[in-house]
Amino acid sequence: MSNNISRKVLKVAKGFDTQDGAGVSLQRVIGGPIKKLDPFLMLDAFKSDNPDDYIEGFPDHPHRGQQTLTYMIEGSMEHQDNKGNKGLLLPGMVQVMNAGRGIIHSEIPQQRDGMMFGFQFWLNLSSVDKMSEPWYKDIPSSDIEEVIVKGEKKVRVIAGNYQGIEGIVKNLRVKPIFLDVTLEPNTKFSVDIPDFDHNSFVYVFQGDGTFGENQIKVEDRHIGVLENIDNNSLGLDEPIPNKLNATSGDKGVRFLFLSAKPIREPIVQYGPFVMNTQEEIQNAFLDYELGRF
Repeated sequence: MSNNISRKVLKVAKGFDTQDGAGVSLQRVIGGPIKKLDPFLMLDAFKSDNPDDYIEGFPDHPHRGQQTLTYMIEGSMEHQDNKGNKGLLLPGMVQVMNAGRGIIHSEIPQQRDGMMFGFQFWLNLSSVDKMSEPWYKDIPSSDIEEVIVKGEKKVRVIAGNYQGIEGIVKNLRVKPIFLDVTLEPNTKFSVDIPDFDHNSFVYVFQGDGTFGENQIKVEDRHIGVLENIDNNSLGLDEPIPNKLNATSGDKGVRFLFLSAKPIREPIVQYGPFVMNTQEEIQNAFLDYELGRF
């Protein structure tokens, strides 16, 4: 197989418009039209310059059994939790939280007007990590390394490896690749996928581009899910390509690329509780009600 062959795009979808928290308007992408993409449980995109869409934020609520990653593009959001952690997310920053055995936190906008724009991902934890100790970490924008080719591209390496640069986020258990890619008009881009077993996707949030060996167009506010080892076009006896190729459209494109190895364990989810069995979900509710988080 040629090293230049890209995985194909299997599905393109636009997220569902919904509300969460205290009435925050958002687009649910994974957990919406894409039910789950192991180990990615959820992708929410929030973008509005109308304070009514976000001002009340996400008051105190619990989590158990997953890790979350929030990436801010514009705006400011304060995080507080019942473990004594507190931090302010500003443009370009990343926040990582290990819910583990249980945490109660809030996410409240620290602005009265202007644009609020960002993403939150939920990543599953394996059964051996679901009851781990909770922790939280803010990562300043200045700590995120970038690969810049003048007149062509800018790649923010948030997690994983791109062209020998290691992303600053190293403590996610599923060890994803997470890139924020900006391409000038009609520019080619390629990224290696480290394992045949990885599940991978792109989410476009500015402009458009064509992705994959089948050159599928993915537009603003759409996800493109790549073929994987369980669902590919090459047959069971051939490995699928470990690469993604893309080309920006006439107005350029900005997109997120994420890829990670699936956990392949049963998933039982009830709201912010993500466990392996129904009994573990019932125990999560009991522990929360008894103040054990």
